[in-house]
Amino acid sequence: MSIVNPSTERPTVVLVHGAFAESASWNAVLAHLQAEGYPTIAMANPLRGVAHDATHLRALLSTVSGDVVLVGHSYGGLVISEAAEGNARVTALVFICAFAALPGESAADLSNRFPGGTLGETLVAIPLPDGETDLYIAQDRYHDQFAADSSPEDAAVMASTQRPITESALNEPAGAAAWTSIPSWFLFGSDDKNIPVESHRFMAERAHSRRTVELAGGSHTVGIPESAQVVDLIKEAAGNAPAR
Repeated sequence: MSIVNPSTERPTVVLVHGAFAESASWNAVLAHLQAEGYPTIAMANPLRGVAHDATHLRALLSTVSGDVVLVGHSYGGLVISEAAEGNARVTALVFICAFAALPGESAADLSNRFPGGTLGETLVAIPLPDGETDLYIAQDRYHDQFAADSSPEDAAVMASTQRPITESALNEPAGAAAWTSIPSWFLFGSDDKNIPVESHRFMAERAHSRRTVELAGGSHTVGIPESAQVVDLIKEAAGNAPAR
């Protein structure tokens, strides 16, 4: 049985959040897509490790009928690219302020490839009983670091509901790069403090992005206040909007 209604001819859009966020970060995008008849799933990303999280996404995709467009934010880009490898039903990858890594590259590698990232100095580390370390963004740093183009009130809620990522996940190398064979689209903000804009430009160019949208002044979560632009890009990737 499919997890979503398989009767629509539109592809299912599966959205994967990244670190320091959660699936509700896609709410505005989901509302737009559902209003236009797209089946949608916002996956609860475990944020435990690239291979681990990609396995969870593959399991979810096994319940979906028909074609799929995968959308990843931040670390979620690593997960969608890993999970899509070898899956012929995934027709497009959409990277929203996200990592598009080659095998052997990690989120930490790509964040540090160019100057400008300030995430490290905002992190709070919590040791876990299994020897892992969970990382959070300090709540008083969250607005400026992660969501400067959202209101302080909205950013405060996001800071309180953020989900942590293990330190090892940010340093785990990618095992696959589905973007080398599946068409990809990119959107990011010029003022991203988690992933420097030069890193975004580098990854989009390397992936031969079908269309790249760079939003002036946009933060790492520019896709929240600019959800309509995210929706337009997803629709284009899904084949239901004209390429520009």
